[in-house]
Amino acid sequence: MSFTSEVKEEICTLKLDKADKISELSGIIGSSFDGHNIRVVTESNMVARRIYSLIKDLFGIYPKVTVRKGYNYNKKFLYIVEVLENKKKVLDELGIGDFVPSLFIWADEGLARAYLRGVFLTSGSINDPKTARYHLEFNLSNLNYAEFIKKLLNSFNLNSKILHRENHYMVYVKGASEIGDFLRMISAMKAVLYYEDIRIYRDHKNMTNRLNNCEQANVDRAIETALNQVKDIKFIENNGNLDMLNEKEKIAANYRLKYPEASLLELAEIISMETETKTSKSSLYYRFKKISEIALKIKENYK
Repeated sequence: MSFTSEVKEEICTLKLDKADKISELSGIIGSSFDGHNIRVVTESNMVARRIYSLIKDLFGIYPKVTVRKGYNYNKKFLYIVEVLENKKKVLDELGIGDFVPSLFIWADEGLARAYLRGVFLTSGSINDPKTARYHLEFNLSNLNYAEFIKKLLNSFNLNSKILHRENHYMVYVKGASEIGDFLRMISAMKAVLYYEDIRIYRDHKNMTNRLNNCEQANVDRAIETALNQVKDIKFIENNGNLDMLNEKEKIAANYRLKYPEASLLELAEIISMETETKTSKSSLYYRFKKISEIALKIKENYK
């Protein structure tokens, strides 16, 4: 079972009061409404039962349910729930007209959450954080309605955006924390626990990788610096100009040739131990800087 299916099945078990039932059903039907028919198509048997129960409980209507094979050799069944009687009454009481719901959705945060839960049941999908990038989307057929859903999501600071895809509009959310907030909003608490566990693991893994990459980059830079120092020393030596170095610079040069892959700190510790003269990393840095300047000066004299 996909993560999307698990989330939908979880929220289908929620117990609702009448106001939340109206808001959730308004989201379910509103996101599927074509301007004429009250008809919802879903691949989930549990979602179909949820829609059937909401319509029956709120309006005393027994909707028609049709089951058929999915398209394109899809083995899944499609469940089609249709209201064939008192359609105007249903639409009016759910606040659905001209695709965009009436203002009752904005009256209460709880109603807005229930409404978005309904929209997710029929039009939403969410990537499993374990196997894919963070992504939540709603596929909607009407631009005005897509703009409404974007506005409603963003009233909860979810930073949603709209993308036009051929014959439909996709409202999507990419942020990991925002998607976690959405799952909390629609009361999918089991999904929240799973999602946050995976998110913490992935964040920790990414942080470890970044630290490892940073450490490797530092090692690479240290090796490159050491090799450049060796080149400068050998250039000075090959041109017979070692006498241009003072005693401390000669010691640094000799130890660099002896330990070409040692970091500056390691080399400073080796020199301190073997010469019994305290040598710091910073003092060694300035000695090699002076050696580099001498090598550059010799090169310029040859031009």
